Amino acid sequence: MNNAVNWFEIPAQQFDRAVKFYNSILKTPLREETFGGMPHAVFSSDKEAVAGAVVKGDHLTPSSDGTCIYLNVEGYLDQALDSTAKSGGNVIMPKQSIGENGYIAMIVDTEGNRVGLHSMK
Repeated sequence: MNNAVNWFEIPAQQFDRAVKFYNSILKTPLREETFGGMPHAVFSSDKEAVAGAVVKGDHLTPSSDGTCIYLNVEGYLDQALDSTAKSGGNVIMPKQSIGENGYIAMIVDTEGNRVGLHSMK
């Protein structure tokens, strides 16, 4: 893989709430498993794509500061933003065009993490 990022983790204090939130805004449900003794809810991805998970761990603290990841919501950005508010999150930057690179928006999830959303359409 030649990606700058190959794995990401979104911290959760209330794991079930966080999983429910991401299941509600994404079109593909997360796969729950335990890895290294910690609960993980893994985002769906192609075999060669960057992957990640919502993770609950004593050393992980949700935050709206610092590194921000962008989740792929190709073709359903507006729906994801509608679901964000209905599922207990907040839209902190509405959809905006980034020219030939599509559209982005920024949310804060139920755990307090700042997360970007991206769609070409």
